[in-house]
Amino acid sequence: MKKILVTGSAGFIGFHLSKILTEDNCLVHGIDSMTDYYDVTLKNKRNQILLLNKNYTFSKCKIDDWDRFSSEVRGFKPDIIIHLAAQAGVRYSIENPREYLNSNVIGSFNVIELAKEMQVKHLLMASTSSVYGANTSMPYKETHMADHQLSFYAATKKSNESMAHTYSHLWKMPITMFRFFTVYGEFGRPDLALFKFVKAILNDEKIDIYNHGEMYRDFTYVGDLVKSIKLLIEKPPEQIENRDTICTNDSISPVAPFRIVNIGNSNKVKLLDFVDAIEKELGKKAIKNYMDMQKADVPATWADASLLESLVGYKPDTDIKDGVSKFVKWYTNFYKKN
Repeated sequence: MKKILVTGSAGFIGFHLSKILTEDNCLVHGIDSMTDYYDVTLKNKRNQILLLNKNYTFSKCKIDDWDRFSSEVRGFKPDIIIHLAAQAGVRYSIENPREYLNSNVIGSFNVIELAKEMQVKHLLMASTSSVYGANTSMPYKETHMADHQLSFYAATKKSNESMAHTYSHLWKMPITMFRFFTVYGEFGRPDLALFKFVKAILNDEKIDIYNHGEMYRDFTYVGDLVKSIKLLIEKPPEQIENRDTICTNDSISPVAPFRIVNIGNSNKVKLLDFVDAIEKELGKKAIKNYMDMQKADVPATWADASLLESLVGYKPDTDIKDGVSKFVKWYTNFYKKN
């Protein structure tokens, strides 16, 4: 039975991943700081659901608290670590960069250092499509340049990739970094667009439409995302002996068992089409407040997920209308809206 440590287990993605892993008879120990960046009630509810499964245990602590965090990891002795904990949000990073430094950089260093100490079989870490930054060549491929981040959040995630590669090279640690593309779905974060839009439309409030609607996102349904992660667990990168054998489409490092993998729906959707899908599902029109582009944001994201598919034989494919429908059904039931 696999022993898997999941950081950020009470978060949006961590909850869904921990759930499918425990249902697959893995022993999962969740770590989460339960911060009040958004409604802690939602985090507590996710965690309560997870605790119903005997294969799940939980510790509340911060990953940047070395003494407490290292004690929890050493006590559990994981075979695999999946690191999802982070201070999220592009816009919030403008206001509170130190939160991102502590959690995303120092905390992630602690995770990597403990993975080395525990000699885990595979360390998997969350990055973000935001690291592509000013790159305008789309769809984004893992082999594209990603040197010009536009937000401090993205910069912290890029630093995670660099730190992880260094450790992978020095200690021959198998590490997979996955870059997420606009994840949405049930039990989603209240600061994400789908949650905010549904809540505002139901309450007859305005929704902010940035860049006057000229925004495109590769919306990825959370169920598809966590299935991809689960499959990637079984595909730890291996050290390449002959650099000439590396496929041009593969991001694997020539000097380390380290790989970056996009996890996206490979379908660029216009923001206004996303809003239209929400309106149709709710049977109600949105009151749109058109605004200029926000600082540190990007006008478009679009994933090339061919590497993911070649590795695990699967890539996200949930249609935006189906994903929105699932979220709206969950939201109206959870918050008792009709």
